[in-house]
Amino acid sequence: MAGPQVITLGCRLNAFESELMREQGAAAGLKDAIIVNTCAVTAEAERQARQAIRRARRDNPRARLIVTGCAAQLDPAKYGAMPEVDRVLGNTEKLDPARFLDGDDADAIHVTDIMRVKDMAPHLIHGFDGRARAFVEVQQGCDHRCTFCIIPFARGPNRAVGIGRVVDQVRLLVERGFKEVVLTGVDICSYGAGLPGEPRLGDLVRRLLNAVPELPRLRLSSLDPAAMDDALFDVLAHEPRLMPHLHLSIQALDDMVLKRMKRRHTVADVFAVAERARAARPDVVLGADMIAGFPTETDGQFAGTLKAAEALDLTHLHVFPYSERPGTPAARMPAVPVATRKARAAALRDLGDKALARFMASRIGEAAAVLVENDGRGLSEHYAPVQLSTDAVPGALVDVQLTGVADGVLTGVSHP
Repeated sequence: MAGPQVITLGCRLNAFESELMREQGAAAGLKDAIIVNTCAVTAEAERQARQAIRRARRDNPRARLIVTGCAAQLDPAKYGAMPEVDRVLGNTEKLDPARFLDGDDADAIHVTDIMRVKDMAPHLIHGFDGRARAFVEVQQGCDHRCTFCIIPFARGPNRAVGIGRVVDQVRLLVERGFKEVVLTGVDICSYGAGLPGEPRLGDLVRRLLNAVPELPRLRLSSLDPAAMDDALFDVLAHEPRLMPHLHLSIQALDDMVLKRMKRRHTVADVFAVAERARAARPDVVLGADMIAGFPTETDGQFAGTLKAAEALDLTHLHVFPYSERPGTPAARMPAVPVATRKARAAALRDLGDKALARFMASRIGEAAAVLVENDGRGLSEHYAPVQLSTDAVPGALVDVQLTGVADGVLTGVSHP
């Protein structure tokens, strides 16, 4: 089914919503259109959004160009003023196909007051264009106010998708051949508030796996270490289809910096979560989102963060140099020089690269199940990249013997 071209920037939640827009746009008859689904998590993300818009217009001078997503939600006037743009839609409007077809006022900007949005009833999607893994939205928005983060103002309050709806979506994707599903949202550890019985994330995971026994692999997006519930650790211990890879939203590993970030966990809490996860699943690997050079962070505090990150053995680090977001409290705090932020980010990335290299070396000679993506490369259960020695069909789940490491990627031979 032909439909609009969608350019996706940012998170897995955007990827889910992009697929929804693609399918709904096609069903509504939207043709000769390009939708740019923007991100606003950093200044660099917004720069990339503007760059993508200009490139899309150069490559498609006659297409209708629609801009949406978090950057458009936060500053619709800026994107509406770009000469390349025909229409700007907010994060609520982008899920209504009628908005794309409203041609009488193509220059108008429709942006809902996102903070008043309470309901969640996403349409079911049938697949993901060019992806081996499927992303499924289980939650939207955030009720917390970390001092560095603008996303709650772009996504609105916390609201959840009902378990039955999530089960229906995952079952449909499995019927379409997907072997791995990733549950995603803005703050998935806050899942369930406002739903009957207020189930937690662990309850959702358990009921989903029980209801869809034919799903081979389930993975979770970023987890708040302050809000991981008991049922989640129990499922991790007893359900092998929940992948042994947890990505934690840590951001810093110094208690004073965490306090100024208005995070809800301490360094000790992170170590406790890591210990509990490894007790539940001894082979689990841990990743983390980290911010380098947060305002007021001293050299000593950053040195403590490096030491703690090494002690935690964080295998997959996703590092951002701190980026000022206008309107956030952190933007008014004493800033760390940009060069220092970049240097600290590089040091954290280097630490993460070394931890990943150690993990990969430890896996040589072991077996793995690899979900094939493109060019004979895929991801293991532990989210490690693996290059296969023979061609394999994208989307296939292949049993592999790991034979070595080359150029930062595991190599493997598939079993006959």
